[in-house]
Formats: sequence, structure tokens, C-alpha cells
Amino acid sequence: MKKNILVLYYTQTGQLEDIVKNIARPFEDKKDEYHVTYYNIKMKKNFPFPWPNDVFFNTFPESYLQIPSEILPPPDEVLNTKYDLIIFGYQVWYLTPSIPIISFLKSGYAEKILKDTPVVTVSGTRNMWMLSQEKLKVYLKDLQAKLIGNIALVDRHDNYTSVLTVIRWMIDGQKEKSGLLPAAGVSDEEINGAVKYGKIIESHFKNNDFEGLQPDLVKNGAIEIRAFLVRVEKVGNKIFTVWSNLIIKKKEKRPLLIKFFKVYLMAAIWIISPIVLVLHLLTTPIFWLKRKKQREYLQGINLK
Repeated sequence: MKKNILVLYYTQTGQLEDIVKNIARPFEDKKDEYHVTYYNIKMKKNFPFPWPNDVFFNTFPESYLQIPSEILPPPDEVLNTKYDLIIFGYQVWYLTPSIPIISFLKSGYAEKILKDTPVVTVSGTRNMWMLSQEKLKVYLKDLQAKLIGNIALVDRHDNYTSVLTVIRWMIDGQKEKSGLLPAAGVSDEEINGAVKYGKIIESHFKNNDFEGLQPDLVKNGAIEIRAFLVRVEKVGNKIFTVWSNLIIKKKEKRPLLIKFFKVYLMAAIWIISPIVLVLHLLTTPIFWLKRKKQREYLQGINLK
């Protein structure tokens, strides 16, 4: 009997769709053994792409506070099939799984699809995905899904270059290289090379060896942890908590507060972030062991 594989994801730009389809390709190549189904989460009211500048920043409080919107029902095939493995592709908005992903997880459909099912999470992000993955782990645990692996593909350029290229991509719709700036997002080489992770997953799945899957993925480059960015994320989460709650509570002042938040965010990226980097470098010898343990934890799939 064929095994049922679900590739579940949301995409705006198509980047994550390319990644998860490449990961699924080894299963597609064995049609006598696997039946692969693709489920692209659809919003009742979709988000625009490219993003109008004001809309992009206006999604911040709902994104960070994980306030869902309504999704369209999944196809009957997805709801009525018991899957043997789910490849779950997601992206990060404001240090948190995106609103469409949160909306799915908080819908009545998620538990029916995910419960008691092995799940491999896959993210395609600029670079800060670590604490977002921690939030996703909590949802998966509450929905009684079995997290067996994680793949996090990122833009390999430095933090400041990737800020410029991702803004150009999100606001102007241009991913391609322009002037002195490289192409945005995960490189084409890594997107195409994601097939290797599918081969690793398929091999472990076939042998029912989920224990060794994540170490094998990590060994083959599926996870990169930059300790400096973990620190930035921790600081960012504290600050975003204050800003998001303030904007939600002061509804009548929302447009003005969003403008202030935008200015603050740019200042944080270009002024505060370099300070955090310097402090991180100066304290590296003191916290080396702690950061080593932190890196090993974040590369894994367990939840503290």
C-alpha cells in the first residue's frame, strides 16, 4: 500500500513552494511507493505581493501577537486522508510564523490533519527563524503532531545586506540582483539543492528511523545558527511585545503608532543591532560554552 505524504505550506513569492517541492521530489520519483499531495494554505482575504509599504508594517501587531485571520477550507482530500508524513513549509513574519500559518494552526482543521503524524518543518527566511521555530514547536505539541525534523534555509549574505535586498523584494517585487546588491532570499543553488534533504528524509522514513533524522539533516547543512542573531531575536521579541500590545490597545492612534514603529524598527536595525553585535563579540569568550549548548539545542527538534 502506498504511503501518503502531505506537503503543506503557504507562499507569496513562490520561493517556499520551490523549496518544499524540491524536498518532496524523492517521494515523487517513487510513485509506486508514495502518493504526494500538495496543500497551499489559502486566505479568505489574501495578503498582497509586492507589499504596499503601509500594509507591510500594518500587519506587524497581528503577526507578532499571533492573531489569526480566516482561511479557506482545505480540500476534502486533505481533510479525509490520514497522512504518514507531513512536510510543513512556513515563513517568518516579525519573528513569528506568518499570519497564514498561525491562522491554519488555530483553525479547526489543523488538529485533524496534524494529530499523531510525523512532521518535518521547513522554513525559507532572511535569517532570523530560531525563536519563531520555538513558537511553532509549541503549536505542534499542543496539536499532538510528532516533530521529527527541521530544515531552515536562509539568505547567506550578511545581516545588513539582506535587510536591503528583502525590502527591495517585498516592496518592489524585485528579487534579482541590482546595482551593488545581490539577489534576495535563499540562493537558487540552495533551493535546487534542497532535493538532498528530501533524499535524507525519504531514507529515514523508509527505514522508520526518525531518531537519526535531525542529526543527519544538520550534518548535511540543513541548519545554520548564528549566535549573534539569536541574541538579536531575544531582544527583538521583548521590544516587539511592548510595541504590538501598545498598537492593539491604542486603536484610535494605530496609524500614528505604526509610523513610529516603522521609524523605530529602522533605527533598531541600523543603530541598535550593530551595538548588540559588538557586545556579542566582546562577551564571546565568557559565554562560549553557554552559546555552544544554545546552538546544539536550536539545531535540534526538542522543546524545552
